[in-house]
Amino acid sequence: MSLIQVQGVRKVYRMDDEKIVALGSVSLSIEEGEICCILGTSGSGKSTLLNIMAGLEKPSRGRISIAGADVTHFSEKQWALFRQRNIGFVFQSYNLLPTLTAIENVAMPLVFRGVNKGKRTQEAIRMLRAVGLGSRMSHKPTQMSGGQQQRVGIARAFVSRPKIIFADEPTGNLDSRTSREVMNIMVGMARRYQETLIVVTHDRDIAKFADRVIEIHDGYVKHDSRLWEAQVVTEQNPAEERKAEA
Repeated sequence: MSLIQVQGVRKVYRMDDEKIVALGSVSLSIEEGEICCILGTSGSGKSTLLNIMAGLEKPSRGRISIAGADVTHFSEKQWALFRQRNIGFVFQSYNLLPTLTAIENVAMPLVFRGVNKGKRTQEAIRMLRAVGLGSRMSHKPTQMSGGQQQRVGIARAFVSRPKIIFADEPTGNLDSRTSREVMNIMVGMARRYQETLIVVTHDRDIAKFADRVIEIHDGYVKHDSRLWEAQVVTEQNPAEERKAEA
């Protein structure tokens, strides 16, 4: 059975007497462990689709099931608990807490899971080393570059080992070289931990990292293809990690 099933999902926003159709009627399924890219221009409906799958918005019509659970009519409380247990996020603007260190930011999802402080710190350190930030653990966001902040965001998303990682324009604020480094890390970690990664982007170069590309146009699936020649990602070696920290 597919990990995520979207059936006839439609989203309409109302502004006064005007109806804005963000999603027409979208049906798709995403398999466990799949690296999937939702590709589209601004206003295509791609971020709306991600938000609905993540429970951040409710569909006007249709059904969503994740890991065998029908989440279509979940309450906010049910969604909050479900996300804590099953979903991680990587954001375009990083969304790090400015007063916290890298360790504290990464450990935050484990706080909500009730993990004790010692274990939280241990796991956060391990994840920061895995993304090449072994020497930046005590730094706060303002003391780090954009690429380093996004690495912290990736470590935070993966630290609780969720079933699904949603990444909304994760390279939107980064230059091309840093974007490639960030995607290599994120895809490599998803493969290592056998997690499902769903990336929303407008950038076709970023889409090349995926196993599968779902192209959205004007609220409908325009094209859905699996890329058998997706980028091959290898885990960073210590030398690469030291270079990344520089």
